Amino acid sequence: MKIVTVVGARPQFIKAAPVSRALRARHSEVLVHTGQHYDARMSDVFFAELGIPLPDVNLGIGSGSHGQQTGRMLMAIEEVLLAERPDWVLVYGDTNSTLAAALAAVKLAAPVAHVEAGLRSFNRAMPEEHNRVLTDHCADLLFCPTQTAVGLLAAEGLTAGVHLVGDVMVDALRQHANLARQRSDVLARLGLTPQGYLLATVHRPYNTDLPDNLRSIFAAFGEIVAQGGRPLVLPLHPRTRGRLAELGLTPPAGVALIDPVGYLDMLALEQDAAMILTDSGGIQKEAYTFAVPCITLRPETEWVETVQAGWNVVVGADRAAIVQAATQRRWPGESPPPVFGDGQAAGRIVAALEAAHGIPCGPAS
Repeated sequence: MKIVTVVGARPQFIKAAPVSRALRARHSEVLVHTGQHYDARMSDVFFAELGIPLPDVNLGIGSGSHGQQTGRMLMAIEEVLLAERPDWVLVYGDTNSTLAAALAAVKLAAPVAHVEAGLRSFNRAMPEEHNRVLTDHCADLLFCPTQTAVGLLAAEGLTAGVHLVGDVMVDALRQHANLARQRSDVLARLGLTPQGYLLATVHRPYNTDLPDNLRSIFAAFGEIVAQGGRPLVLPLHPRTRGRLAELGLTPPAGVALIDPVGYLDMLALEQDAAMILTDSGGIQKEAYTFAVPCITLRPETEWVETVQAGWNVVVGADRAAIVQAATQRRWPGESPPPVFGDGQAAGRIVAALEAAHGIPCGPAS
């Protein structure tokens, strides 16, 4: 088989790495980077350190409005697909790159496989929600991380080609978490001790583009530090840094704003944090996998399993709710149940692609 995999951001490369490794043991893969998110830290060192394949094609699309960006990607991906004539087009998640690749493939009658299918926030104000819904309805194979995702697809009439494979993020974490402990010295650099700090991330437009929300969140951070006595570390997204400057907001005492960190450093910070406060979907799952209490700074979550298990609480940007969750909530005493799978999602994805292509089942590497 020949597979064209399309990704557009660093987190997608990390998720794609286990699947690429399994695919390339048995088949041909062309890895396409749209360039949707430019990240200066995605150098050859990044790929070598994590054992991630370098992109075979870099389209260099860059930033722009949603319409401009998606349109340019659609044109460029179509050219790649016409040249490569793949048996499958494999896409991940819910970015503009995901939707553009799915649309380009459908127009050329190339089969589409969607990893992380079936996720729903039910918030149509999020561009990601439109991307994931449309991609699911374009896809021929839908690889779901959880049973919840399978049920949500069925509610939309999507049952054919649906596979419960587990979450590829668990595969990636199993491969990289120990590596992070061995190679990262981020705690020493920042003067932190395990369980002696809180970790936060804030980057969603829901928080960065609404001044009242951003002010409320930072006020909550200050209260939490004052009550608990532990510092809060915030790797600052460029969008958030810009908004803070525009609003003249300065960090409260005990809140350390640092530059964005690499993947291994972030995993090290997550594993040893006493608590994580975030508006990132991926970090919610990583916190859950590491058994670190999580407070979600959004009004909803796609990862309802983390809430149902008691390891995540959704509070939005409400200052009082954030402070109460961080200072008064009782968290589970037992490890989280493995609702996101066993770390073998990549092998199941390859096996399903082979079966759909008529290749006799065999062990996927």
